[in-house]
Amino acid sequence: MANSSAAPIMLELVDEDGRTIGTEEKLAAHIAPGRLHRAFSVFLFDESGRLLLQRRALGKYHSPGVWSNTCCGHPYPGEPPFVAAARRVGEELGVAPALLRAGGTVRYNHPDPASGLVEQEFNHLFAGLVTDAPRPDPDEIAETSFVTPAELEKLHADGPFSTWFMTVLDAARPAVREVTGPSAGW
Repeated sequence: MANSSAAPIMLELVDEDGRTIGTEEKLAAHIAPGRLHRAFSVFLFDESGRLLLQRRALGKYHSPGVWSNTCCGHPYPGEPPFVAAARRVGEELGVAPALLRAGGTVRYNHPDPASGLVEQEFNHLFAGLVTDAPRPDPDEIAETSFVTPAELEKLHADGPFSTWFMTVLDAARPAVREVTGPSAGW
């Protein structure tokens, strides 16, 4: 269910243990110092073990034009994070994961110097496989790329990435290795 542009997008506020304690409008939750809220990050791989990255659309209010993980976002209040992750992969990338498994959670606080906004998140991690070619929504995604670990290292050294990218990737590595196998090098 898409939110109307007239209706505020609400996020689920949580305590340090991930228990729901209320709701907050999306932008307000990201204004410094930020409010701790539920989020998710998805890492999808092709059958060769390459990670699908997205470069966020230039029109995004937060972290526009930077590379990031396959998909990330916020569940609607009361929406299970797994359901939200699968929903947003479809909305942003026009594909359904062939496999999607939970990979734990990570809590972080990352200010974004470019926008002045703060990612204060209790993030649910997911790793999986994608077998169809992405059909990105241009309002969400400027570009996609499948990368090997070596290609990611070079791209990360050369280009701007979301402030949360390495935090969520490092936390998701055990689930990523379960999906890709140890020989993929993740």
